[in-house]
Amino acid sequence: MKILDWYILKRYLGTFATMMLLFIPIGIIIDLAEKVDNMLESDAPKEAILHYYLDFIVYFSNLLFPLLLFLSVIWFTSKLANKTEVIAMLSSGISFWRFLRPYAIGATIVCIAALGVSLFLAPRASKGFNEFKYAYLKRHKKVQNTNDVYRQINDNEYIFASNFDPIRKYATNFTLEHFEGNKMLYKISANRIKYIEEDSLYRLSNFVKRTIKENDDILITERSYDTILPFDIETLTAVSYVAETLNAFELHEFIAQEEKKASPDLNSYKVAAYKRWSIPVSAFILTLIGVAVSAMKRRGGMGANLAFGIGLAFGFIFIDKIFGTMAIQSDFEPWIAVWLPNAIFGLLAVYLLYNARR
Repeated sequence: MKILDWYILKRYLGTFATMMLLFIPIGIIIDLAEKVDNMLESDAPKEAILHYYLDFIVYFSNLLFPLLLFLSVIWFTSKLANKTEVIAMLSSGISFWRFLRPYAIGATIVCIAALGVSLFLAPRASKGFNEFKYAYLKRHKKVQNTNDVYRQINDNEYIFASNFDPIRKYATNFTLEHFEGNKMLYKISANRIKYIEEDSLYRLSNFVKRTIKENDDILITERSYDTILPFDIETLTAVSYVAETLNAFELHEFIAQEEKKASPDLNSYKVAAYKRWSIPVSAFILTLIGVAVSAMKRRGGMGANLAFGIGLAFGFIFIDKIFGTMAIQSDFEPWIAVWLPNAIFGLLAVYLLYNARR
């Protein structure tokens, strides 16, 4: 590492840290202003709100860091270019590729750290973030279709539940159907199901079990019924975010289980798994694009560079969303959908770098 490397690397990491410190408080203020009424209506405890915003910081930092890193690179590199420092460096005999080295080092440091966060820390934060949202911010709403769950839990049994509360560990409108082949043998239903942690069992309110026989059905009803059921309470987690709450190893195992069940949401889980690896790589690619866009002094200065860079960033987000939606809603291969935007913008980065070198 030479003086030049340290000079650029310190500005690379320093500007990125400054961007994070500026945008995260703004995000917290906007989120609080939007949700404070719901928090008051739900009587959310202060400790729960504090934990929610600690999780919020990790959750949205992981979500936004490629864009903030990209803007950081454009910002400080444009400043170097406007002060003719880049021209001075290149005129001293340093090649453009040598000039890129500290950027590559900085991007590697940030992306390795981001990968660790994405694989292990962000899922934990996502779980707390979403648990608070469903427990305190959405429970007063009349319509809660987003956390209805219908799943196959093994080869013979299916469950349905709605309004799952992950903090209190209960759900409503519970149903369990048991099949042998194409024939239903029995069906269990309850107005409410609650997991009793100290006893490791489930308590079903207004319990009804209908056993289907050839000539007649057997009906059993209980006002309250305690039993053991063949699934974990986390299985009732809303499909909309279940994959986000699992770390890398848990998600790999979860996907393997869902493949055996032929889950209709399998592609969405795979997209979530592949994105944990692709997002850090996309940050590296966006760093190279940022350097190529802003290394040379342009008419219009930093504003022109930022405008062009933001346009590219939103183009990347748009393409990423399109392919992600295609993978979830169709038979499009999830790993291709996730990595194709990186491939496209990787080629764009190479093109822009070669033109910047001239």
